[in-house]
Amino acid sequence: MTTFAPAVLAAPPTGPQMLVLGFAAVLAVAAIGVSLFAVWRAQVLATLATERAREGVEGCEATIGALQKILDGLASELQDLKLHGASAPLPAVPKAGLNLCKRSQALRMHRKGDPPAQIAAALEVPLQEVDLLIKVHRIVISNL
Repeated sequence: MTTFAPAVLAAPPTGPQMLVLGFAAVLAVAAIGVSLFAVWRAQVLATLATERAREGVEGCEATIGALQKILDGLASELQDLKLHGASAPLPAVPKAGLNLCKRSQALRMHRKGDPPAQIAAALEVPLQEVDLLIKVHRIVISNL
């Protein structure tokens, strides 16, 4: 014959145990509440980030569109310039003035009797420089 021991029932919690269990329950509920708030806040922030990203993409697309219009306008202006040529002539490259060699050659030609226009054309210098050179040469010769 087998005897069974009577089951020992747990005693109901007493005052201090009740206080600890109540405090643990409050902490558990608070932790669940904080967790739910964190999840909700994360969803709100994710939604805001998605909206801002969409706005950023739309802003970039608008900027790209404006830049494309400007680029198209510049391309058409460039095409017009290629077809019709530049409206303003390019400035001429200034030629070198009279160096010592050209100066002596100009004076030799003047002594031979060549006119200043012919000297300027032969030496490829401006006529005013040849005239000035001849005038200065006359002044120097008259002072000697």
